[in-house]
Amino acid sequence: MNFTLCSSSSELKYPCVEGLWRSNVNILVPRPSVRVGYSPKKDSIQVSDNDTGKRVIANHLMPGKLEGPYMGEKQLQKPSQKLEFVRTLLIDNYDSYTYNIYQELSVVNGLPPVVVRNDEWTWKDVCHYLYEENAFDNIVISPGPGSPTCPADIGICLRLLLECWDIPILGVCLGHQALGYVHGAQVVHAPEPVHGRLSEIQHNGCQLFHDIPSGRDSGFKVVRYHSLVIDAKSLPKELIPIAWTSSGDALSFFETQKSNIMSDAYESQIGHKSSSKSISEIKNGNCWPFVQFDESRRVLMGIMHSSRPHYGLQFHPESVATYHGRQIFKNFRKITEDYWLRLRPYAACMQVPCASQLLREVPRSRHLVSNAADQLYRDPPQTSQLVHDADKRSYFEVSNMVHLSRPSTGVKFLKLKWKKFDHLASQVGGARNIFCELFGRHKAEDTFWLDSSSIEKKRARFSFMGGKGGSLWKQLTYRLSDQSDMSFKGGGYLSIEDSHGSPRRIFLEEGFLDYLNKELLSFRYEEKDYEGLPFDFHGGYIGYIGYNLKVECGVVSNRHKSRSPDACFFFADNLLVVDHQNDDVYILSLHEECTTMTPWLDDTEEKLFSLKASATRLEGQTFQAATLSPYKAGFHADKSREQYMEDVEKCLEYIKDGESYELCLTTQIRRSIGEIDPLGLYLHLRQKNPAPYAAWLNFSKEDLCICSSSPERFLRLDRNGTLEAKPIKGTIARGATAEEDEQHKLQLQYSEKDQAENLMIVDLLRNDLGRVCEPGSVHVPHLMNVESYATVHTMVSTIRGKKQSNLSAVDCVKAAFPGGSMTGAPKLRSMELLDSLESCSRGIYSGSIGFFSYNKTFDLNIVIRTVVVHEGEASIGAGGAIVALSNPEDEYEEMVLKTDAPAKAVMEFL
Repeated sequence: MNFTLCSSSSELKYPCVEGLWRSNVNILVPRPSVRVGYSPKKDSIQVSDNDTGKRVIANHLMPGKLEGPYMGEKQLQKPSQKLEFVRTLLIDNYDSYTYNIYQELSVVNGLPPVVVRNDEWTWKDVCHYLYEENAFDNIVISPGPGSPTCPADIGICLRLLLECWDIPILGVCLGHQALGYVHGAQVVHAPEPVHGRLSEIQHNGCQLFHDIPSGRDSGFKVVRYHSLVIDAKSLPKELIPIAWTSSGDALSFFETQKSNIMSDAYESQIGHKSSSKSISEIKNGNCWPFVQFDESRRVLMGIMHSSRPHYGLQFHPESVATYHGRQIFKNFRKITEDYWLRLRPYAACMQVPCASQLLREVPRSRHLVSNAADQLYRDPPQTSQLVHDADKRSYFEVSNMVHLSRPSTGVKFLKLKWKKFDHLASQVGGARNIFCELFGRHKAEDTFWLDSSSIEKKRARFSFMGGKGGSLWKQLTYRLSDQSDMSFKGGGYLSIEDSHGSPRRIFLEEGFLDYLNKELLSFRYEEKDYEGLPFDFHGGYIGYIGYNLKVECGVVSNRHKSRSPDACFFFADNLLVVDHQNDDVYILSLHEECTTMTPWLDDTEEKLFSLKASATRLEGQTFQAATLSPYKAGFHADKSREQYMEDVEKCLEYIKDGESYELCLTTQIRRSIGEIDPLGLYLHLRQKNPAPYAAWLNFSKEDLCICSSSPERFLRLDRNGTLEAKPIKGTIARGATAEEDEQHKLQLQYSEKDQAENLMIVDLLRNDLGRVCEPGSVHVPHLMNVESYATVHTMVSTIRGKKQSNLSAVDCVKAAFPGGSMTGAPKLRSMELLDSLESCSRGIYSGSIGFFSYNKTFDLNIVIRTVVVHEGEASIGAGGAIVALSNPEDEYEEMVLKTDAPAKAVMEFL
């Protein structure tokens, strides 16, 4: 394998930048546009949709020859001006990491990019914005599933790379492969698929890698998510290799911690610095610019065009674990600035420094709307807006997501009353005793309990419980309309039962989440009502969102229909809260401002003080420990061992072909249980397998009880506007002895496969939060921590960000649901593939249980380790993430392990 190397980009000759203009570097001047230096005629550019290879350019648009190379020393010697901001068009290839790039570019460019799907604009649109409106300074092409050889996967990107040779372009992963493919290089299977692992990078020192070390032990390690590569032997002469690595040197995240240096972006994400060598030390040492690798094992990691400002990177500079990723984006900004300032060195003075002045109208060929976070639909042609706004710019503004300005017609003014009882919880028997005595009568019908039954290490602090309440209480039961075919368009039927038991049924054309959003936006309240409360749920909706509601969050359709309702919620106007940390008890009651308070607060206070710290009816019961596996004790699986392992093999093929990085394959086990005491079952489950995000829900009219011992938080929004996700990826059984238990814990911590799984989902959740959070605010305070529970150790990460003020709580959920730990990445393509593999709907499993408070906060778990009791049957879902390193037999055993605790609880209770 022969590479033509350049020691720096100064060796690349750009004899002529034959582009249109682009003298008007800023979008800020109202029409008629004020050009710098000339005023091109409207008909100077002729682009045909049918003839991609021809373009007529007026002579006066042709800049003269550059005196030196594009990034040459002669130009660099001149005083360098800097643009106030750089405007990027970010092409999204339906990927789950695009908004990580969005966040990085927002910080580096001083202005958030405009995100456009690869099939959203026609070529006429592209030419309009790039060459008539001069709306962008550069283009970034995102990663994505599939191959650049498939038109459906790559969309308009190939034509951009072929024809926009006068605009700086950076392609990442799929975008990098597209740059090679459009110029004649071959895209082939990599020597091995590498997903969520890191490699050391050797580069040629070109401008894209300015101030970044190179070679072994230099500290330049990057995250890779790819199964396909450009065949370096097939590179045409106009494409120059600029970076590569060894196919055999992929490392897990913790292996890279032995010796590394942290990039600015990595330090800001993780929150600490490395004590290893600085860049300057490395540059002055023997490892700069690179150490030779074994040529036979090289994999191409970067290319650039010899006469165009086009670059490609196979790795992911936006990943949380990539070193120097932000520096790469800074370098691309500098490349862009140098490119345009060299053509028109006085153009920078045209830019308006204040971001608030960036709003302007741009004519569009059509209006794009969205009924979900990811799925775009086209309306008939009309005029719309394309907006640059550094303060408020988001994907949702482009796709018209639900906005805060859309409350439902019936505005409700709510008043909250509450009481606190210091150190009372333990005196009355704790949360379990309180629930059983106050809400456990009459089979605990229509009751809820968000149960922090595992409070070790401050994983959870509060439990919320209640039953059928006052005049505001109601139950919502939602079922999606016909889901039996692939032409599902949306909408469903909502049944509403009020506090008097009166039912009504309506059809929701826009879906349940839109209805929920309007309900939450209809509430008016005074913040002083809940001053002094240390928790965020003060009353509101409490229940679950089923997995099939993914069709309201970007997925086109559901292949399988859920047996249970797709969403069920109570509106809880009366509730009791236990503070496990301080041993306090709170009781709260909501009512409309125009109505009279009910006596619930006084009645509940009286009941609390009448309780004795005694055992409840099940306290003294003991159960024989289950010794049989679930499959030998009455449970039957939807898929046999052989079928499940075959599905794992199919997942591995999809991953090998680049269709997904990670697929979270699941199945379910079931057992007929007849008439049992479901609350007793839940109490036994919480005793055997306590969890911080456990839950009990009883929707008696639906003959539905949910007994959850979930250890995983999906998403929380607190009153300060902070979003937090805590995905779990990586699970291993506890050991029989203390020594064995510690060995298992270390085995999980240093498992290359589990680290890869976790890193992929962390980057996915960063992307999901990045769509709704303020630019630069998304960070990872805890990466790959191991947490221990009663039966398993798990690997957990924490991602946080600051919600944009113009978006609602439901917008945040729609951006991230279903939780990425239950889907894989890229999320949309992965869910489509999983629907084709799995034999039934996941139902409630893989969805979320939690609350939406009337004060616009929420907290939701991931429905795992859960027994769903519905119409006389108990079902338990389980699965695992399939990655390139997966072994089918091991994956099956992990799936069985995850059913173990809830299944044994059922067997022991029966």
